[in-house]
Amino acid sequence: MSTGADARAGLADLADRLTGLVGALRAHGVRIGTGETVDAGRAIEALGLAEREPLREGLAATLLHGTGQRAVFDQVFDLYFPRGTGGPETGSGDRDELRERLAAALADDDTALLRQLAAEAVNGLGGYGSSPGSDGWSSYQTLDRLRPQTLLARVRADVRARDGVGGRGGGGGDGEFTDRLLDDEIRRRIEAFRGMVAAEARRRVAERRGRDEIARRAVAPSADRVDFLFAGRDQLTELRRTVQPLARKLATRLAARRRRAARGTIDLRRTLRGSLSTGGVPMRPVLRRRRPVRPELVLLCDVSGSVSGFSDFTMLLVQALHDQFSKVRVFAFVNRIDEVTGLLEHGRADPEGLGARIRAEATLTGWHGSSDYGMALGEFAERYGAAVGPRTTVFVLGDARTNNLDPNLAAVRNLARQARRFYWLNPEQRSLWGTGDSAAPDYAELVEMHECRTARQLSGLIARLLPV
Repeated sequence: MSTGADARAGLADLADRLTGLVGALRAHGVRIGTGETVDAGRAIEALGLAEREPLREGLAATLLHGTGQRAVFDQVFDLYFPRGTGGPETGSGDRDELRERLAAALADDDTALLRQLAAEAVNGLGGYGSSPGSDGWSSYQTLDRLRPQTLLARVRADVRARDGVGGRGGGGGDGEFTDRLLDDEIRRRIEAFRGMVAAEARRRVAERRGRDEIARRAVAPSADRVDFLFAGRDQLTELRRTVQPLARKLATRLAARRRRAARGTIDLRRTLRGSLSTGGVPMRPVLRRRRPVRPELVLLCDVSGSVSGFSDFTMLLVQALHDQFSKVRVFAFVNRIDEVTGLLEHGRADPEGLGARIRAEATLTGWHGSSDYGMALGEFAERYGAAVGPRTTVFVLGDARTNNLDPNLAAVRNLARQARRFYWLNPEQRSLWGTGDSAAPDYAELVEMHECRTARQLSGLIARLLPV
């Protein structure tokens, strides 16, 4: 093939990589327009392909609009602009030898060597299957066999010996503090190595099954697209970090809706009456003005089991939006219900500890520890029914799984009659409503129920449903 043909083929491949990268990011919810894509192409032209890290940063700067999208971008970038192809030419699958070299690299914090060891570990310990339809490489299997987390004590000792530091805690309080900092730093290095292993396994699988499919199926979603019911501890922590930025964005939307509502809508009858002086031509539209009143908000939150992550996040978000309402009252329940508004206000300083504090200080359970929506909602109507009035919007947060107990539909019906609006946000996917012990269809006949599985869905519902 001629040099010109080679160049055209290279440009076509590069264009495919860029459009594939953009398409994969869009599939993960990153908003990228034509202008950003053109800028990314210019960045590639200016930076070249010789150095991956400047290229990574250049594409991130042109395609992303916030730091929250960076984790997804890095995973997708590594698929479309990999460090290489195939497996390493050196190294073996000897587990003990790899652990020895890994401990030394962790002690030295040698990023290049750690990346090389990740490739060798996947190549030697992560392979499985031989058929064309099998993935062939597993980060879970690699890490399960290598067990880097068990090297903490070994690496700590190596760092101490290298730096000439004495035994653990030898410096009193300052020594113990230094020890904790060192342990945290080693854990960070181990976690970074685990990420390198995962990236290497994805790259190897993408070579076999195609990078487009792996970008769609194997890239972890951004925090706002994580399913509340299946979010892990780290993902919930990341979600809590998004509360304040999300609240600011929602507050701006609500303020804009309030301004539009204050302008009013056209009063057709008065406009036509006024047009008689101009021969029936409505020259001066007459507006039906209204005075927006900040509404009252009541949250009833199931904090049991996996639903608690969804409820905690929503409570924190509403607390961050409290200036948008004249009054906010929050109640938590499992099978008993208790007001936690005061605990939520204190929780602003420690959002991670909110759930534990609610479970420790509020009365949420009675004779058993399982959810009982009927009992909790009935108790709310009896003890706190006065909290719901003609200006109140009520949100119930929960999966409506009653453990086959009485759902107490009468209590919900009465509360819905008292409230201005009544909504139910369900973190389960709609196809599961009514299965097993779910009373969701029964409640949905009485109040407006919405599927709310991710922070992105929640923010959309809050912006649309909250009254102004």
